[in-house]
Amino acid sequence: MRLPGWLWPFRRRAPGGSAALGRWGEAQAVRELKRRGYRIRARNVRLRGGELDIVAEHGGATVFVEVKTRRDNAFGGARQAVTPAKARRLARLAQAYRQRHPHAAGACRIDVAAVQVDADGGCSVEIIPNAVQT
Repeated sequence: MRLPGWLWPFRRRAPGGSAALGRWGEAQAVRELKRRGYRIRARNVRLRGGELDIVAEHGGATVFVEVKTRRDNAFGGARQAVTPAKARRLARLAQAYRQRHPHAAGACRIDVAAVQVDADGGCSVEIIPNAVQT
C-alpha cells in the first residue's frame, strides 16, 4: 500500500529513488536535531549559488545543517560527502543567509547530519557539530 504524500516524513523505512531518499533523510535529520534540542528555523532555503538544507538554532548560535544521506559506502559514505569545494560553497551560502536575516547575525556554525541507511531500511543519524569551519 502506498502512503499518502503528507505521511512520507513519518515513514521509518527508506524509500527508493535518490530525490525521495534525500527528502526522507532530511526528515530523519530534523527528527534527530529536534531530539537534541535544536530549534528548526527553516528548511530548503534557496539562495543564489545553492541551497541550505536546514537552518536551526542551538546553544545561542545559528546552525546551518548540511544533510547527507547514503545507502552504502560505495562513494565514501555520508561523512565524506562534504568535499572542500562543498564546504566553501556552504560557507558562502551561510554568509549570504546571515546578510539577509538580521536574527542570524550572532555566532554561527555549519554542522553535517550524516544519515546512513541500514540494510533493513532503517537508519542511523550522526550529527557532526562544526564540521565545516567558517
